Amino acid sequence: MVHYKSTMVEPIDLPSRGERERALEEAGYNVFNLDAEDVFIDLLTDSGTGTMSEDQWAALLRGDESYAGSKSFRRLEAAVEEVMGFPHVVPAHQGRGAENVLYGTLLEEGDVALNNTHFDTTRAHVANQGADPVDCPVEVATDPGAPGDFKGDFSIERGREVVEKVGADRVPVVIQTITNNSAAGQPVSVENTRRVAKFADEIDATFVIDACRFAENAYFITEREAVHAEASVADVAREQLGYADALVMSGKKDGLSNVGGFVATREEALADRCKQRAILYEGFPTYGGMAGRDMEALAVGLREAIEEAYVADRIEGIRTLATLLEDRGVPVYTPTGGHAVYLDAAAVFSHLESSDFPGQVLVCELYREGGVRGVELGSFAFPGTDRPELVRLAVPRRTYHHEHFEHVADTAAAVLERADETTGLEIKREPEVPELRHFTAELEPISG
Repeated sequence: MVHYKSTMVEPIDLPSRGERERALEEAGYNVFNLDAEDVFIDLLTDSGTGTMSEDQWAALLRGDESYAGSKSFRRLEAAVEEVMGFPHVVPAHQGRGAENVLYGTLLEEGDVALNNTHFDTTRAHVANQGADPVDCPVEVATDPGAPGDFKGDFSIERGREVVEKVGADRVPVVIQTITNNSAAGQPVSVENTRRVAKFADEIDATFVIDACRFAENAYFITEREAVHAEASVADVAREQLGYADALVMSGKKDGLSNVGGFVATREEALADRCKQRAILYEGFPTYGGMAGRDMEALAVGLREAIEEAYVADRIEGIRTLATLLEDRGVPVYTPTGGHAVYLDAAAVFSHLESSDFPGQVLVCELYREGGVRGVELGSFAFPGTDRPELVRLAVPRRTYHHEHFEHVADTAAAVLERADETTGLEIKREPEVPELRHFTAELEPISG
């Protein structure tokens, strides 16, 4: 277990209940619209919100801001090859920028993209190309209480059903997200990755791993996949990623950085195609929307993410929060996955229908009760899908401590006590792109 001491602190304040009520109403009952200063404990996302290490801060000072051929890019490139095994790197400003570059290169109108479970921006980028994002989760993934070591796995059987229906020529991309964010951060086994790679090869599809939480996933494998019990996190990560043709990466997760991402591949031809699209949307291929100093921090962060002590501490923190919630009777998706604890909003508000957005109701009540900001990942965030009504409490890396987790658990318990008194929400205003409505839509309590 790693230990930390604080070398920089930020004071935080819990606004009064009246202030929280007003802020929530002004935000249209959408916590994305809240100002950060109005939030006491922010578990909206673990993306770019963590605390960087002293080595990362030191690395910022040697950032080479050259437009072309930056030394900082070369150091990032070397870190990606060392840690992940891919020699060709196309940087982007963050993960969704990398998704735009890769899926804009690989997909076109009428295609089908298979994924263990598409997350919001992935789903939107696939749809933006005129392609159809199809989820292939294993059956237990949608059951918050079902046992299973690798509930994040890709269902090969479901993938074959889709291919038989639409034809292999319409499925140019097979994606595996590790850990499976939309399936409660559940891990994916190496054996499943190996099988998915073989399946993708059979249908002549490019196999892409969304690797933004690759180190957390590797840690679970050392715990749960017997053949890898004696392996290091670093070795497991290299093996699992090695089955992919390409990676898409948000450096804001297991890159431990506040910004950045990339596409990585072993195929020079694919890298060249991605570079041309990156020039159009991100920047020159040796900076791709990142400052040199950000590439330096990301290069250090990738190496730190696979350190055994760091990742063990990271997962233990998530489990601590889950235990505190369970001890108070709060329904939690089990087993606990990586990066977040997922609450079962359907179990909390059993009297609400899916159309009442119980997950978004729970998000609002957590903020109203204790200034805690989470995110809904159910019927509101994923319209037209049959997703469980989950609320994600994503824990920023190296940021919050036990007393913060105690407050979160006490807040959730207080919400649970008066759950029967809570009414649903309805959408008041939403954007034209349904896959992204949860970022900006406004809601209101259902009248009556």
